[in-house]
This record gives sequence, C-alpha cells and structure tokens, in this order.
Amino acid sequence: MTRKEKGLVGMSRAYSTEIKNNFGSFHINRNIAIYIMGITKTEIFTDEQNKLAVQLKAIAHPARIAILQHIIAAKACICGDLADELGLAQPTISQHLKELKNAGLIQGTIEGVSVCYCIEPKAWNNLQTELNVLFSSYKDLNSCC
Repeated sequence: MTRKEKGLVGMSRAYSTEIKNNFGSFHINRNIAIYIMGITKTEIFTDEQNKLAVQLKAIAHPARIAILQHIIAAKACICGDLADELGLAQPTISQHLKELKNAGLIQGTIEGVSVCYCIEPKAWNNLQTELNVLFSSYKDLNSCC
C-alpha cells in the first residue's frame, strides 16, 4: 500500500514497527500524528505567512541560491547550461528548478525542446517586500537576554 492509499500526504517517510508477542503481531505507524499536526497547523497562520514560508523553504538550499544568483546575473532567461555552470547533474538541477517554480519564484517557458527559466518579477518583489517588513520590524532595545 502506498502512502497516498494510507491517507498520508506530504514528504515524509512512513516508519512502521512490527511487534510480536504471545497475543500475535501488530504494526505501529509512528508518523500519522506528525502528518495530522503538519496538515492542520498551517491553517492557524495567515496566507501571507504560509506563502512566505513556502518561498523561504524553496530558497533554503545552496544549489537553489546558486541557481537564482545565476539567473539574476544573466539578466535574461536561462535555457540549459546550468548543469555545466553549477557542476550538478541535470536531474538534480531539474528538481531544484521545479521547487523554485512551484514556490512561484521563477517562471518557465518552453522554447523548442528546452525550457527557459527567469525570475518571476511580481513574486520576487513580493518576497523582498515581505522580508524587508519582517527585518525592519525588529528594533534592538538591548532588553532581552
């Protein structure tokens, strides 16, 4: 049975333990509570907070930061070349591009047999604004710890 058939969602591993005793055997699934908590807890936050978290999670990998820096430095759409530039395998690059695109930080267009990627300006400006608001809201008053 797959995770989806078990009713589990998200990107986690199912940890199941089989226990045998005199009364028979049974399985304990240790990740159901984690999934239930993970699914419902995001509902208590605002849409803006959830969107910011998704975008920050997408850029929280050094390869993705390098990809974004490369796209920004090129000042144009990037069509291929990233595997050679970054020294990573093409499937790895594709997965990182997918994560950045799913977060809305880049956009892709199909040109022939290749996909060209560039920064999604509206999302990028929104991310910059949200981070500026977050960072500027802190005032060091030297009154903590």
